[in-house]
Amino acid sequence: MALSLAEKIADPQQGVYLIGTTPPKAGTAADKSSRIAGKLLGRLQQLEYDGLIVYDIQDESSRVATERPFPFQSTLDPREYSRLLRELSAQDVITYKSVAQRDSSEFEHWLSESAATFALKNLVLVGSPSSHGQIKLSLPHAYQQLAAHPASFFLGGVAIAERHAKKGDEHLRLIDKAAQGCQFFISQAVYNAQATIDLITSYARSCKQQGLTPKRLILTFTPCGSEQTLDFMQWLGISVPQASRYRILDAENPLNESIKICRDNLTQILTHCANLEVPLGLNVESLTNRKEEIDASIRLFRLLKALMELHLAEKQVA
Repeated sequence: MALSLAEKIADPQQGVYLIGTTPPKAGTAADKSSRIAGKLLGRLQQLEYDGLIVYDIQDESSRVATERPFPFQSTLDPREYSRLLRELSAQDVITYKSVAQRDSSEFEHWLSESAATFALKNLVLVGSPSSHGQIKLSLPHAYQQLAAHPASFFLGGVAIAERHAKKGDEHLRLIDKAAQGCQFFISQAVYNAQATIDLITSYARSCKQQGLTPKRLILTFTPCGSEQTLDFMQWLGISVPQASRYRILDAENPLNESIKICRDNLTQILTHCANLEVPLGLNVESLTNRKEEIDASIRLFRLLKALMELHLAEKQVA
């Protein structure tokens, strides 16, 4: 019998390979949503992957003073799109949920509905993008509510290497989140390999010191083919070293150059973290709905999956 996505994530001997996507914009008719999902899955047919991630897109304008490079568009309920993708693909789906906008009773209803109506099993809860604005429910309280809820969810959290580079304590956040029920973590897009290496190393070291088994860290990568997408990544808080930015902007084919940068970054991470007991995974997303960037994300997935499978095979014979 095939393993579920949760079982694969929990088994450090297994590779985990995911595709990240966003729901269609709010108000999209059901038949059009089905067509959009079908088109995505048609593109992915040539790939072997373990599941999909559906993001919960928030405005996040309170986080930074600069204007959003792409205008914010609210989307369909991620749970609807998750259910649709699961039904059409027969693949497990991880659904993101931003918790700050609802109070405790609303979140309780959301959890019950997610289990009963949408049959969600795999969740990643996300806190407020900033300390500004109204926060109706904090992430720790959301974790407590989820743990006390009768429905059973496989829970994940986010890992932000950029926050580790600034504050030096993201590894402690991961340990704390694991104590609150997180079974895995998903990074934001990696363009700064050193920040990610530092985070993984600190996490592995602290887990060893405390006698803890590290949870899986799924590394996210995305292609980038334009200055606007680069600006958007920066706006989202993704750290892109200046040399990488110039490599992309000055290249004859910026998208292919970004794929090479992602390959180089993953190679560095795997080399430096080979002897650490942190199981890794791969998630590839496209930050825009431009056809060329979506096609590039498929090329990127193929390349990075091959790298990770080679790394896993080498670890198993070492």
